Amino acid sequence: MSSPSASGQRLPALSLISVPRKRQAILDLAAEADARGFAGIACPSVGGSMAFAVSLATATSSIPFFTAIQPTFLSVARELGPTVSHIHELSGGRFRLGLGVSHAPMVVRFGDDPELSIVHHPLAEMRQYVEALRAGTGFSGELPPIWLAALRDKMLNVAIDVADGALWANAARSNLPKQVARLGGRRPDTFPLLNMIPTVIDSDLDAARAIHRRTMGTYVVLPNYRNYWKEAGWEAEMLAIEAAIAAGERDHTALMTDAWIDDVTASGPPKRIAEIFEESYDAGVTPIAVMSSTTGGQVKAVQELFSVYD
Repeated sequence: MSSPSASGQRLPALSLISVPRKRQAILDLAAEADARGFAGIACPSVGGSMAFAVSLATATSSIPFFTAIQPTFLSVARELGPTVSHIHELSGGRFRLGLGVSHAPMVVRFGDDPELSIVHHPLAEMRQYVEALRAGTGFSGELPPIWLAALRDKMLNVAIDVADGALWANAARSNLPKQVARLGGRRPDTFPLLNMIPTVIDSDLDAARAIHRRTMGTYVVLPNYRNYWKEAGWEAEMLAIEAAIAAGERDHTALMTDAWIDDVTASGPPKRIAEIFEESYDAGVTPIAVMSSTTGGQVKAVQELFSVYD
């Protein structure tokens, strides 16, 4: 899942959030990404991923697009099936359904019962959800390929068993080769692997990292992410953050070391950003650029990414 630029570099996929009152501007960016040959468009749930995907089916013509991710607790399988089948058909097969169980604090925040099986049995929940989707195709119609959010190894195993691909978000790039090896040599064209990488294009690394620390602050408070980063080699940082949380501290930016930030995000001038994406491709993982900017909002950040490949 890659497209070469005029310079021969492989273009990343791009995450776009359909922001209220700016939705047409975001669709215009999607159309430009399509024309430029970017590898795909990720639709995060924060922007209303399913509605955005419907629009992308007609606002673009050739670029693949996918939810990254659609939390399973937001809709039952029998309701989601016809929706994703509709998008799959309307887009000419360009749509991929990225599914995830989300995280226990997020499920509870949405007001769902914390005793739900999704909180305590996420692996079984995901298997059952995929099975229910596929069991309903007689009513819903043909489904798109299903990719699972598989941050840790056990969920990656589920993805290998029941899905058509796997997604990470904020993965430690130093640890990805170990997880890729679990696929036993499957090729990216038969079982796509993708990773959402928070990205800031700026030669001032301190300024870029400051943006990333604000972004990553929403993730380090989630236990599942901390457990993953411990397993990925960043135990000291995660234990320090856990101690700060236990002490009632809310600002954890000082505990996010430069080394950790640089492993889970991308910062630097255009040439370095392109190199990071190339390194991801070389590791067998399609990079998804999740753009922020030190000088503007989402539109400015995406335009900065486009300029990398002019």
